[in-house]
Amino acid sequence: MPRSRFSGRALALTALTAVLSALFTVAPAEAAEGAITGLAGKCVDVAAASSANGTAVQLYSCNGTNAQRWSNPGDGTLRALGKCLDVVDRGTGDGASVQLWDCSGGANQKWVVTAAHDIVNPAANKCLDVRDNNSADGTRLQIWSCTGGANQKWNAPASGGGTTPPPSTSGFVVSEAQFNQMFPNRNPFYTYAGLVAATKKYPAFATTGSDTVKKQEAAAFLANVNHETGGLVHIVEQNTANYPHYCDWNQPYGCPAGQAAYYGRGPIQLSWNFNYKAAGDALGIDLLNNPWRVEREPDIAMMTGLWYWNTQNGPGTMTPHNAMVNSAGFGQTIRSINGSLECDGRNPAQVQSRVDAYLRFTSILGVAPGANLYC
Repeated sequence: MPRSRFSGRALALTALTAVLSALFTVAPAEAAEGAITGLAGKCVDVAAASSANGTAVQLYSCNGTNAQRWSNPGDGTLRALGKCLDVVDRGTGDGASVQLWDCSGGANQKWVVTAAHDIVNPAANKCLDVRDNNSADGTRLQIWSCTGGANQKWNAPASGGGTTPPPSTSGFVVSEAQFNQMFPNRNPFYTYAGLVAATKKYPAFATTGSDTVKKQEAAAFLANVNHETGGLVHIVEQNTANYPHYCDWNQPYGCPAGQAAYYGRGPIQLSWNFNYKAAGDALGIDLLNNPWRVEREPDIAMMTGLWYWNTQNGPGTMTPHNAMVNSAGFGQTIRSINGSLECDGRNPAQVQSRVDAYLRFTSILGVAPGANLYC
């Protein structure tokens, strides 16, 4: 385990393969299926109502046919005629066309509907766009850098027939309803109140920059937390064989709580005696002598996660907080948290798990995820 960061990589992470559930949309109380309308009030349409792979997706006068009936099943895809809205050849450049294709789970079939009525492909960080701003029937749709133009504005079906969660009343950019939506199977130990209380220790967290940046930072923190804990399920590291490894006797204060007392705990799996010492000193809590507080007190658990997020570079070159507020991108938060084991191709599946959660959470919060998602 890398000494430069919280270990505990042995968490049971099989639950983390679920991707991009609960796609957020701004349209209140719409059905989970229906038309996607845009420029000139026209509809996103599958040419000739053909379900063949490679069929063009276009703008067309709304006619109520199945060629214009799209579903938002909650996995990040948009579907018609049993197939997915797909970027041709996995293109990420301006002008890459969209088509209908068998659903594969690929990044070129993932879409986020934002509060600004954009439909964003996160892999390209580009918007669904009507080519040449042309409202004529049969105009091909494509992806293009997001401009805010009318040819990139859409009304889409709500995921699962749901409605937008109410705004937060806690002062935190994530409401309790959104928190519960992000972590439907969470351990009762991890409370929304504990999270909100912890944010008071680091007032710059999710309060810096534009509303978009604030929400992106909150989503980024919670996405990494999701990965570390199996969806806020695990409080402590699951591999007990690792427990004795996290005592560095070279530290002058040693391991007063015991050789095996400094295992991974909490939302970012705080581990090693020197991390407990540093976090405790920063928070004004004696965690070196009583590390068990991290697994017994929800607010302290969350504080340790935010301590790392806001103050530690880990194996990266910046804190995760700085990565988000300075537009370095979500990928740099991964690098700062566990880059020595995951980034630069070392473990792409683990990186993808974090990215998938981030895309899902930005969807719930109604913001585009931004660029540089991977490390």
